[in-house]
Amino acid sequence: MFPGTRIEDGGLRTPTLWRPNRPRPQARKPCLLSKLEAFQEIVSTAVIIPKEDGVITVSEDRMIRVWLKRDSGQYWPSVCHTMSCKCSYSPFVFESLEFILSEDYNKMTPARTYQAHQGRVTVVLFVLEMEWLLSTGQDKNFTWHCSESGQQLGTYRTAAWVSGLQFDVETRHAFVGDHSGQVTILKLEQDSCSLVTTFKGHTGNVTALCWDPVQRVLFSGSSDHSIIMWDIGGRKGTAIELQGHNDKVQGLCYASHTRQLISCSSDGGIVIWNMDVTRQETPECDSCQKCEQPFFWNFKQMWDSKKIGLRQHHCRKCGQAVCGKCSSKRSTIPLMGFEFEVRVCDSCHESITDEDRAPTATFHDSKHSIVYMHYEPTTGSLLSSGTDKVVKLWDMTPVVS
Repeated sequence: MFPGTRIEDGGLRTPTLWRPNRPRPQARKPCLLSKLEAFQEIVSTAVIIPKEDGVITVSEDRMIRVWLKRDSGQYWPSVCHTMSCKCSYSPFVFESLEFILSEDYNKMTPARTYQAHQGRVTVVLFVLEMEWLLSTGQDKNFTWHCSESGQQLGTYRTAAWVSGLQFDVETRHAFVGDHSGQVTILKLEQDSCSLVTTFKGHTGNVTALCWDPVQRVLFSGSSDHSIIMWDIGGRKGTAIELQGHNDKVQGLCYASHTRQLISCSSDGGIVIWNMDVTRQETPECDSCQKCEQPFFWNFKQMWDSKKIGLRQHHCRKCGQAVCGKCSSKRSTIPLMGFEFEVRVCDSCHESITDEDRAPTATFHDSKHSIVYMHYEPTTGSLLSSGTDKVVKLWDMTPVVS
């Protein structure tokens, strides 16, 4: 999130229930509009300028560039600025500097210095309504400043360095995802903060967060290839796993008007998830709950029954602990988030119908290894930056069928 970008009002109250209808055909498909090239290093972050045919990029060669679309249809830099220090995250805040762009995007002027972090800044979030600048760094500090005065209002020490940050304006809750795989919820005040709760569902580090203030749902992406949908507003502890990537999840965004989640991964995959469906949570033993044969670590039962222990598995549909013999089948279970085939017990496999296997997501290849993604809802445009040092712009507006 960048200066000038509004965050919708929302709070941690009970969400509207997911509407109980079957998956409908996806109405979005990424259509490549343009490529921005001529970078010497990887673009680590970028933003589509709202209501303007322009893009701001920050690359690892310490260059900030503002690209405007010309009459030829191509994007060319209108202004470039070289930083004296290593660029960190936002096109407006690097280490401790804020910049102001002229109305014609042809001039960039240093405006303010923020003394926030000892290490590289990892995430910056500007909250227009509060006039707060939230930031995290590799020094494991989460801080927030008053953007009007430049004064630091508060700080919080995180368990690991942060790679995901979201904020809810109405309740002043900050969602912080870090490299330990943990998500922390903090309640921010003008000059203090309090820990609300922490939760962990990923086996890898959190790489991206996305907050839907309407449904009060938080999405977290991870290096473990998974996405988790957390029911924050309902306060029921519901967590639904989405499995649709074969590599590290690099970005998440949510199109609230069509109720679709867009995710990308480092293998170039872009997945569009239909969230306008009733999704099911996977239910969560020392022996196979089908044949009752002991698992290999249950030494007492193995000794008493004189049976060789079996390897434990779990049926992804019913959640029961089962041995390999009782779970020889595989199936997709899209409503439970499993767009790829997963292990199910033999009895569950027989109960899964073709309708149950109907996909709730579509899969697209960006043809470059994505390191960063940004979505602009006002234009329906998606930006992806890759390790190939190319930035691609995609049209994500719904296709009329």
